[in-house]
Amino acid sequence: MWRNSTTGWGLISILLHWLSALAFVGLFVLGWWMTGLDYYDGWYNLAPWWHRSLGMLVLAVTLARLAWRFIQPSPALPGGRLERLAAHLGHVGLYALMLLVLVSGYLISTAEGDGIGVFGLFEVPALISDLPDQASLAGMVHWYAALALMGLAAGHALAALKHHWRDRQDTLVRMLSSRHVHSRR
Repeated sequence: MWRNSTTGWGLISILLHWLSALAFVGLFVLGWWMTGLDYYDGWYNLAPWWHRSLGMLVLAVTLARLAWRFIQPSPALPGGRLERLAAHLGHVGLYALMLLVLVSGYLISTAEGDGIGVFGLFEVPALISDLPDQASLAGMVHWYAALALMGLAAGHALAALKHHWRDRQDTLVRMLSSRHVHSRR
């Protein structure tokens, strides 16, 4: 139930998937909203604090998710060879963009050499700082990578719905329930 099999996703993978989806969409919306805040708005300093703190937690969860993905089997993909290749490349793209968004966000926040406080509990140190135009370049990468991530994630969701409704496959159901993990052995 907790671990993946070749027929279904385990509960850990399912939880990491949906928590990541919720976190990235939430961070995207928060980031977009906070860039329009006026200096005198009460959220002007608080929103970026939340964005950075959540971003660092999501980075840790994403690294854990990647490690879990490497040590667990993945359920077989449905469809023909070309469709399976597209799904594989789509997943690689999602993970690459997630990491690019998170690392570029880290580089924005640490550009001046300051670490990132995470909800006042601990600090993530600035390992890379003072590069030429670090904050500006990382900010541009962060924004466009976040847009690309949201676009690819929307395509991912549409593909899951297509598999569920049009193709009548259990692709979506497997990501909603761990029941399928050992059901076809």
